[in-house]
Amino acid sequence: METMEFFQEVFYYALNMKVLEFLGFAFGVLCVLFLIRQSILTWPLGIAYVLISFVIFIQARLYADFILHIFFLGMNIYGWYYWVYGKKSGQEEVPVTTIGFNTWAALLIISVLGIMAWGYLLNTYTDASLAYWDSTTSVLSFAAMWLTARKKIENWMWWLVVDVLATGIYFYKDLYFYCLLYLFYIGMAIAGYLAWKKTMNQSVVAA
Repeated sequence: METMEFFQEVFYYALNMKVLEFLGFAFGVLCVLFLIRQSILTWPLGIAYVLISFVIFIQARLYADFILHIFFLGMNIYGWYYWVYGKKSGQEEVPVTTIGFNTWAALLIISVLGIMAWGYLLNTYTDASLAYWDSTTSVLSFAAMWLTARKKIENWMWWLVVDVLATGIYFYKDLYFYCLLYLFYIGMAIAGYLAWKKTMNQSVVAA
């Protein structure tokens, strides 16, 4: 599909879009904007986004995404709690930090095994659409969400990979506003990394 045709489809889809999909789009963008700013509001907005997404993914038969968002619900609650109560004595907020090589390696190994296993189960026992692609974005998002809740800067790198893959999946599934949402997420992941990197560098200098 050519670029002009794509945006024509998006515009047409917007005119006939369901209210839930519009709300999912709005809460999804707001959630990431507040995450970039390291605002605690990202978590209640994220919970609203997850609840809306439950309905949409069931209708689209993206079962791995549905199950993923059950995890997201729990991680949004955990992230909200950790950002409030995870501060050490004398800290105004939980600082942005980085992970070590061992954590990187563990996440990669667990992710690859998870993608293979989850994709096989979806492909074998359900009528899931795009089972292995759906599994890839889902499993990588597990890791990314955990990194986000723990305020690790690497979360933006993982989200960038997820965003690129998800954009293609939602385009293929004709979920054009979710496709557009994840196109925004690609730019926002880059902006988020740069913003958090600046904060982390400032903390190092101050220390």
